[in-house]
Amino acid sequence: MSVDENIAIRLLHWYDAHRRTLPWRAEPGERADPYRVWLSEIMLQQTTVAAVKPYFAKFTQAWPDVGALAAADESDLMTAWAGLGYYARARNLVACARHVAGALGGVFPDSEDGLRALPGVGAYTAAAVAAIAFDRPATVVDANVERVVARLFAIDTPLPAARPEIRMRAGEITPQRQPGDFAQAMMDLGSGICTPRNPACAICPLLEGCAARMSGDPAAYPVKAAKKARPVRHGHIWWMEADGDVRLVRRPGRGLLGGMRALPTSDWGEAPDSMPPVAGEWTVLNESVDHVFTHFALELTVHMTRVKKRCISEPDGEWWPIAEIGAAGLPTVFAKAATAAVKARGTIWGETA
Repeated sequence: MSVDENIAIRLLHWYDAHRRTLPWRAEPGERADPYRVWLSEIMLQQTTVAAVKPYFAKFTQAWPDVGALAAADESDLMTAWAGLGYYARARNLVACARHVAGALGGVFPDSEDGLRALPGVGAYTAAAVAAIAFDRPATVVDANVERVVARLFAIDTPLPAARPEIRMRAGEITPQRQPGDFAQAMMDLGSGICTPRNPACAICPLLEGCAARMSGDPAAYPVKAAKKARPVRHGHIWWMEADGDVRLVRRPGRGLLGGMRALPTSDWGEAPDSMPPVAGEWTVLNESVDHVFTHFALELTVHMTRVKKRCISEPDGEWWPIAEIGAAGLPTVFAKAATAAVKARGTIWGETA
């Protein structure tokens, strides 16, 4: 038996006893549902399991299969996605569902190449769905697997340059039999034992032969390149209310937070235009609303006024009850601004939602 085969056997044996129960994961002896696997993998991109669980439950209740999701109103889907972040995933989700339901008769491809051709499906997602849903011997490398493999072989090249070697090593230990279970076992190992800080090496099924453990400092792997400071952008939020409603707009379909409901905003940059969309008596909140995106940090100044509805005529907007602002499906950055504005109403106008 080779070293690589021994790794897979030990890990699969551990997985039989310690596998996580997850809402998208098939129970032992059951066949995985490709729709649920695909949906979960799209949601889990750069997002934690804990954050995804309630969204997955909401989506599968509203749209239990790919045909139902394909028929969904896109604005309803975007609203349901609000707060999960990385909103391009939601737009790709509905595009992929419509392609599968239409061109493919509701059947997901069962190969990496076929899955890779779907809208919004990258190399990782294609490998994960191929392995987990169809038991294809695909090499699945997410952040957890990346960490396990980097430690197992003490790969000291800093990320991201180390990724080709990590993927090669992961492919070498991926078994031909039960590759789906193996992929999920690697994810579970990284999530629960081979954690970023303070890995529980003493109970790891791959303790024997782990090069990082033998080095005496397993947490030093994977080696990460020094982070660059995020640039800071600035912007203005315009809270316009009338008769207990607030003005919301729909952001353009493409670009950051595309297609989502939002509060009217200026551009975001070093010196954004601070001209309000309508004339009025504007109150500026003392504290900014701060939010961090992947590639930049954002500081927003919130401006508040009351207007007459007939003064606002933009066709892409709507009036939303302030008392129900939590149901508008605002992205997190705009939800923060709305919370600040609602709180300030008591000070400015002596009212609350």
